[in-house]
Amino acid sequence: MRTIPLLAVGHACVDVYQGAVAALVPFFVAERAYTYAAVSGVVLAASLLSSVVQPLFGALADRWSMPWLLPVSALTSGLGVAFAGVGSYALTVAAVAVSGIGVAAYHPEAARVARLASRGSHTAMGWFSLGGNVGFATAPLLVAAVVATGGLAFSPLLAVPAAVGALLCAMALRRISGTAAPTREGAGRNDWASFAKLSGAIVCRSIVFIGLSTFVSLYAQQRTGGGSLAGTVALFVLYVGGAVGTVAGGQLAARFGRIPVVRWSYALTTLSVAGVVFVPGPLLYLFVAGTSAGLYVPFSLHVTLGQDYLPSRVGTASGITLGLTVSIGGLASPVLGALADATSLRTALAPLIALPALGLLLLSTVDEPVRG
Repeated sequence: MRTIPLLAVGHACVDVYQGAVAALVPFFVAERAYTYAAVSGVVLAASLLSSVVQPLFGALADRWSMPWLLPVSALTSGLGVAFAGVGSYALTVAAVAVSGIGVAAYHPEAARVARLASRGSHTAMGWFSLGGNVGFATAPLLVAAVVATGGLAFSPLLAVPAAVGALLCAMALRRISGTAAPTREGAGRNDWASFAKLSGAIVCRSIVFIGLSTFVSLYAQQRTGGGSLAGTVALFVLYVGGAVGTVAGGQLAARFGRIPVVRWSYALTTLSVAGVVFVPGPLLYLFVAGTSAGLYVPFSLHVTLGQDYLPSRVGTASGITLGLTVSIGGLASPVLGALADATSLRTALAPLIALPALGLLLLSTVDEPVRG
């Protein structure tokens, strides 16, 4: 269990770069005059390669112990974002794509080791997931502090968390060396049908999360009449829910069960996204907070449910629930951007209301997995 804090902080240092890509969007628009479609392409680049290769890293984690991936992937994810602001559009896209590969490499192995170290505890996995969500939450503040000060030319300074994360992961390897054995030994029947429904629900959650991550900052500026600070606050509120929601999810699941808690969360998300889209003025932030809670409470529960639905494919399950289904939401980002360019941000964000409702429908037909 002593490895969980180090893994959680390492997770934060990696996931700050997933949040940083979205946090850079307003600066790309302001400093480089990128269109909504263009910035959506940047977000897509960060998601696409991560979506494609993360299941591969998950399958490899099922066969071999690769703890060395933790510090290497932490560095890769950070260096990609660090150089996103110092070149042409093509270089920016390539840099964030490299960062996406680093994120893809980190998650399956880290989740596999965290599961072993925590002995399958929902609460411990909640703390591990909390690290990643704290990274997301601090990304807008980090980007604002660095880029708002010196412009996109200062983006190489964003590499600092990567160096810290790599160091912490290297320290964690000393503690996990006796634990990081392959997980193919897990016993139990794989429930692929339930896993597929769970994955579909996570895809719906992902599209909502990445869509709002990309555009809520700009949308908040429009709806509140504020400047860049209003947008940064909205993005921070969206992300900071992970600091409470992820741990709360583990606690609530221990009392009420994972499936009911996940279903309640998707219902809350549906109502809250509607408020974000249609309610103007400062009340917007209240609905952003509700959306954040609905998106983050089931986050760690998705991971443990996926691992329990596929007990002999823990790495694959982690790669899909933490990676593919989360990153694939970025594929919808260019569609939202093109729609926003053609109509308005409000029109582009309105379809996001239906997605958590669809996820809830998928989850209504799954049961709690039987753990071996």
